Amino acid sequence: MPKLSTYILLSFFLLASCGEEANDTQRPNILLINIDDMGYKDVGFMGSDYYETPNIDALAGQGMVFTNGYAAAANCAPSRACLMTGKWTPRHGIYTVGNSDRGESKDRKLVPVKNTKVLRDSFISLPSALQQHGYTTCHAGKWHLSKDPLEYGFDKNIGGGFNGMPLSYYPPYRNVNIEAGQSSHLTDLVMEKAIEHIENIPEPFFLYYSPYAVHTPIQPIDSLLPKYRDKAGSNGQQNAEYATMIENMDRNIGLLVAQLRANNQFDNTLIVFTSDNGGLYGITQQKPLRAGKGSYYEGGIREPFFFVWKNNIAPATSSDTPITNLDIFPTIAKAARIDLPDRTFDGVNLLPLLQGKIGNIHRSLFWHFPIYLQAYDEHNNENRDSLFRTRPGSVIRQGEWKLHYYFEDEDI
Repeated sequence: MPKLSTYILLSFFLLASCGEEANDTQRPNILLINIDDMGYKDVGFMGSDYYETPNIDALAGQGMVFTNGYAAAANCAPSRACLMTGKWTPRHGIYTVGNSDRGESKDRKLVPVKNTKVLRDSFISLPSALQQHGYTTCHAGKWHLSKDPLEYGFDKNIGGGFNGMPLSYYPPYRNVNIEAGQSSHLTDLVMEKAIEHIENIPEPFFLYYSPYAVHTPIQPIDSLLPKYRDKAGSNGQQNAEYATMIENMDRNIGLLVAQLRANNQFDNTLIVFTSDNGGLYGITQQKPLRAGKGSYYEGGIREPFFFVWKNNIAPATSSDTPITNLDIFPTIAKAARIDLPDRTFDGVNLLPLLQGKIGNIHRSLFWHFPIYLQAYDEHNNENRDSLFRTRPGSVIRQGEWKLHYYFEDEDI
């Protein structure tokens, strides 16, 4: 007959394994919302008095808002590559969309670094890390880093490809590969299929909701136009057509949150909300922030940014700590109890800050852009010069100070 100590040892291992299983079921679902081209001031909770975002505002009020939240790049593809890898742009080499020698050659003094267009599969990506640790993973909307997001750790792809924008939000969408549904507007259709997906999958799940909205083409929701045409705005925000796209996107996020609640999933879901870069200057403005998408002035990289996780992040809180979307991957990995070496990331785990264990994170933030990006409008912009949204240079923010350094003339 086994000794008593053997029974005690066996009981210990059984209890430990049961504890691990119980803890595993409590790993949070992850909802990462990454809006396309939404500016810092394009939502109510960040101060807009023109664009209406009641669902996003209500969601922001249930967590921690960051007033100094940044994208790691000023335009779509590089920002998304940083988000998916937690690495600065020089690590993956994606600096822009398309070629790096944008603009007229006669106006360029340097030979720009060659741009990488496809995210290399040698990187550990956020969806692959979650998938390998038991998460059901879904991408919904804009991908922009390769032809097929399924090759990077997603189990399901809803409408994502190499395209950076839809040719139309109304059918036929032409360059967006998505099955038809009850909805016809592309923003509505992507959300319809995302909601269908989370209704029928095991937990824990990861949903990367990245709508094409509010990127161009600016195609309004006609039923909402009269309201915004009759409404006064401030800070350069009085674009009725763009406003209808924002409100419709907000409505869809409200539907998603309502479904999480109906499924009893909301309480155990870590929600991250941000945008991939600043609003497109000329479509919207971010006063008092300068310039917009493609510029490394504040209007091009500062974003609406918040985290929600019931019973883990206090509601109605805010932080002025500077963060970037590089921090999203390490934060999600820690919340999902995935151990990766610190050297995997250039961002940091924000959970101690989100959970009130520390009050600040002291570090410098960096942006490196060794290429050219031409201006949209020579006569209406807030860039350093009228020809380029930015020329080759680097930017650092440390504390309350920010330095822009340009390589052509060694100027700041």
